[in-house]
Amino acid sequence: MRRPAAALLLGAIVAGPLLGGAGPAAANLPGLAGGCTLFPADNVWHADVSKLPVHPRSADWIASMGGPARLLHPDFGPNDTGGQPYGIPYSVVAGSTQKVAVSFDYADESDAGPYPFGPSTPVEDGSDAHALVVDKDACRLYELYAANWNGGHPTAGSGAIWDLRSDALRPSGWTSADAAGLPILPGLLRRDEVAAGDVDHAIRLTAARTDRSFVWPARHQAGSATDPTLPPMGAWFRLKASFDISRFRPDTQVVLRAMQRHGLIVADNGSNWYFTGTSEPGWDNALLDQLKTIPAGAFEAVDASSLMADPNSGRVASGAAPSPTATAPPAPPATARPTTTTRPPAPTTTSRPGATTTTAAPATGGTAGAPATTTPPPVPATPAPEPAPATTTSPPGGTAPAPPGGAASAPPGRPDHGPDGAGRRWLWAAPVAAAPAGLWWRRRRRR
Repeated sequence: MRRPAAALLLGAIVAGPLLGGAGPAAANLPGLAGGCTLFPADNVWHADVSKLPVHPRSADWIASMGGPARLLHPDFGPNDTGGQPYGIPYSVVAGSTQKVAVSFDYADESDAGPYPFGPSTPVEDGSDAHALVVDKDACRLYELYAANWNGGHPTAGSGAIWDLRSDALRPSGWTSADAAGLPILPGLLRRDEVAAGDVDHAIRLTAARTDRSFVWPARHQAGSATDPTLPPMGAWFRLKASFDISRFRPDTQVVLRAMQRHGLIVADNGSNWYFTGTSEPGWDNALLDQLKTIPAGAFEAVDASSLMADPNSGRVASGAAPSPTATAPPAPPATARPTTTTRPPAPTTTSRPGATTTTAAPATGGTAGAPATTTPPPVPATPAPEPAPATTTSPPGGTAPAPPGGAASAPPGRPDHGPDGAGRRWLWAAPVAAAPAGLWWRRRRRR
């Protein structure tokens, strides 16, 4: 369902750069109180990975993702047809916004809610139909996959609720609104942060085929094969320090510096080397075209295991930890979820799924929606009697001027592969030790 571009809201992600420790918080998300930031400063999304060791499977994973000649591709930008810009939108709302129950296709791995979701909530155009909403008063992030208002009877494929003041991860083996079981919003590239000259977080990346495993901080696998030469969910890549960024536009250099310092995390199945940004007007085609010229061979996979302080937390360790490089995580506890699950196929077009009668079980203290081991305690997400309009925030306008000799390529939004621009997105519903009965695919637009 296409939403008006005016409803799209953007802000700034927090947290200082770090490697094994916390750094000073960056600018807060507009509209949030000072005590609420988009995940703590010590969260793994803000880690400095520039000095981490190269992963021994780096060459294999790059080869499986199209080889070193494959080019990077921004999966966001202007829509040539004049519709909603490509990318993923999000909104910031008041705590008084009405919250509703959502029926989930995959309720056993979804947080029950309720969710601040309504007919005017911005939803990603395309079959993935992500909806990301920040409750600025409760300091919570709500994310839905395959979101559909459905005439007042909302449905979604899956949903996750994140306490933005917590480093808690989802239970091991659980998905989220993304295949890796990670939040989506902290990995989106945004215009405002590029214009400000500092992208202080890792960037969400997709791969066409992944291994049936996941590595921290990912919580869920979506593999097409048991093959260690394929990247697992959570695989982390960085732009090599030796790659010369000085010949690029100033705004392109901002993005490339972030890729050298914070890297890109494989969080979903999709087109190889597609990275995600916000759906909003104003992305400069010249910036996007230059990003399309960066080859995969300029990247290397890193071993991020030394950053892990606790396997169930996204907090970065204060010192280097042992670095086991496992390509298959241990099976989740038997109480976390069923050992086998068969899922129905998700929609294969941009139409939304029909209503279902499945509802999620109440979230427990172990979910990201209601973590019990972090401080301060999470604020309960309860419906308020009176709805309130969403906060609207405009990012700083304009990007840095381009130096001569900018590269040119096909404009964003134009399919680069296949007659219909569609690719397959895989999701593995069962635990990592389960049989292939839980495998299903979701079609995903290539832009």
